[in-house]
Parts: sequence; C-alpha cells; structure tokens
Amino acid sequence: MLSPESTTVVRATLPAVGGALDEITALFYSGMFAAHPELERDLFNRANQAAGGQRKALAGAIAAYATMLVDHPEVRPGAMLARIAHKHVSLGITAEQYGIVHTYLFAAIVEVLGEAVTPEVAAAWDEVYWLMANELIALEAELYQEAGVEPGQVWQEYTVVARREESRSAVSLTLRPADGSPSPAFTPGQYVGVAVRLPDGARQIRQYSLSAAPGRADRRITVKRDGEVSTLLHDTVRPGDRLTLSRPCGDLTLPEGSEPLLLASAGIGCTPMVGMLDHLAHSGSARAVTVVHGDRSPADHAHADELALLVDRLPGAALHRWYEQDGAADHGTGLVDLTRIEIPEGVRAYLCGPLPFMRAARAQLLGRGVPSQDIHYEVFGPDLWLAGRPN
Repeated sequence: MLSPESTTVVRATLPAVGGALDEITALFYSGMFAAHPELERDLFNRANQAAGGQRKALAGAIAAYATMLVDHPEVRPGAMLARIAHKHVSLGITAEQYGIVHTYLFAAIVEVLGEAVTPEVAAAWDEVYWLMANELIALEAELYQEAGVEPGQVWQEYTVVARREESRSAVSLTLRPADGSPSPAFTPGQYVGVAVRLPDGARQIRQYSLSAAPGRADRRITVKRDGEVSTLLHDTVRPGDRLTLSRPCGDLTLPEGSEPLLLASAGIGCTPMVGMLDHLAHSGSARAVTVVHGDRSPADHAHADELALLVDRLPGAALHRWYEQDGAADHGTGLVDLTRIEIPEGVRAYLCGPLPFMRAARAQLLGRGVPSQDIHYEVFGPDLWLAGRPN
C-alpha cells in the first residue's frame, strides 16, 4: 500500500507523469540499451521495440498500477502483475535486473519532466516503482520455486522429433528433452519461451503456446510465420535439430471444475485453445464447452481438422467458425459475432487472438451479462490491452 504522503503526491502528478509516459519510456529504453547493449541484443524483443509496442505496454502497466494505488488502495492488482510475472519468468528475468530498470527509468523521468521532479515527487514515484517491482519479484520467485529452478535458470535443450504444416502460414514442432529427462509439467493454456540465435548473432526469445495436452513425453508448439524468429523456425528447423525452451509459463490456464467454458480465438490464438481441448478430450470431460474461432479463410486456420475432431470427442462441446474469406464456415463469411450464439449461464470465457478481436469479444460478452471477472485473455506480444486502460 502506498503511504499517505506519496498517495497525495502521486494523485496530483499522475496526469503529468501519465501524459509523458510515452516519451519517458522511449528515453528509458534508449538510455538502458546504450549502457547495456546485451539486454537489447539478447533479452528484449527487438521487433516490439522497433514497433513501439513494448514502450506502450510498459507505459500502460505503470499508469494502470499507479492509478490503482491511488484510486483503489484496497485492491491488489493480481491479474495484471501475474501476467507480467509469467512473461518475465519465460524470459529468465531476475531480481537484480529491476535495479537496472530503476536507474534508467528514473533518469528518463527527470530528463523529461525537469524541475517538476522535486525530491517529494521523486520519492513518491520511487515508492510506486518499488511497490510494483517488489510484488513482481515476489511473484516471480514463487514461479521459479514452483518450477524447481533457481531464478533465471529456466532454459532446457529440446530435440525436434516431428514437424507438421498446420496451415499455409503455421507449422507445429513436436519436441522432447534432449537429455532424456521428463518434460516439465504444465497446465493447459500455458506457453514456453523459445530462445534462438539469429544470423547477426542476436539471441531473441519468443513465446509460443503449448498446443497439445500435458501428460505426454513430448511437447508441441505451433508457430505462425510473422517475424524474424518465426521465419527462422519455419525455414531452418527440422526433425533432429535442437531448440532452447524455457519452463512453461502463463496464467491463462484451464481450471478444474464443472462450470461451462467458452473458448474463443482468432488466428494463431487458437493454439492455447487446442491445448485446452486436447486436455479435456483426453480426460474424458463432460463439461459444456462452446468453441469459437475466427480466421481469414479455411486455408489459414491452423489445426482446423484437429479442432473439429476434438470437439466431436467431447459430448458437451459445440463448434462455431467464422471466416472472412471463402465462406465454408458455420456462420458464413464475416467476423466472429458472439451475439449470435448461445452463452450458457455461469460460463467462464477464455479469449486469445489479435487485440481488436479480444476487445470486441469481451464487449459482446459483457453485453450478454458475463461478469468481467469470468472473462480471461492471453496476449501474444506486449500487453497493449493495459495501454488502453480497460475496465
């Protein structure tokens, strides 16, 4: 909880700091990377940096956290921080790195805001930063402990044992620990970080959902060709090659229980949903499951046949598909429209796909009376949902 003195200062300065956060975070990243080029080369997603997504995500997280501290001090921002903590663990972030971030973030704040950063203002925002940082450090320590590894030591070599084209732009890779050890356990819906060395020497990490159920010796990821890392995986990785994977992470996980489920996805967002459905089918679940997917066309729909087969194996499941092109879907050509399907009472909804799709789906579900706390989502890449300050 923020101290009363700092609460007063942060509330008064939040408009000025919030309005300058884009400039502050841009300066922060440039300063930190100039002093620590290894972070830009080997840790941060340089594609997101170039596009500005990471900067906007950081600004959104800081603003959302500070706003919650001053407006709702009784509320713990668990969901927001849990999502960030899982992403950090998939990257191998450690507590020491928060000190580096603090140094360059506060240097950027002072440079942008100048004389407005009095000692009182600096102390108040320092308190905000370390409250957020220490909560994240604690969450990440728990995740490392649950994984049975030391902080940052999340990496393991895997051998590619199979490769399959899942659509005209997506390929799945089946992997097995190279040392013969058991694959780490995971919960349906989670992802792994994949670290690759690019031709220019940079080590880049991307996250890919585990697209098959746990309980097997192997793990499967599905990769859409849409960037330098995914293109490298598409063009060069074949059975027998090795990849470096993190421990499984992610908080969009399928809970045990009997309440009905809605699994709604678009594009490559189908991958965690396929993993969840595979688990439900293998466990013989009788839960009511409404499966919704939208894509450009049947040829672009990864795991399309597998999705239909899994739904057929679940006695309480129904499948609804929308395609923007080529029709041949359950609801014709167009975008996903959740107002046109039956939504069971007490449903728990899971969303994954492009941000515009998830915003629209969430709004439709809220309009159908689904409580906000029962709508969960996963973002591939920077969490720009936070930058939009959703309710």
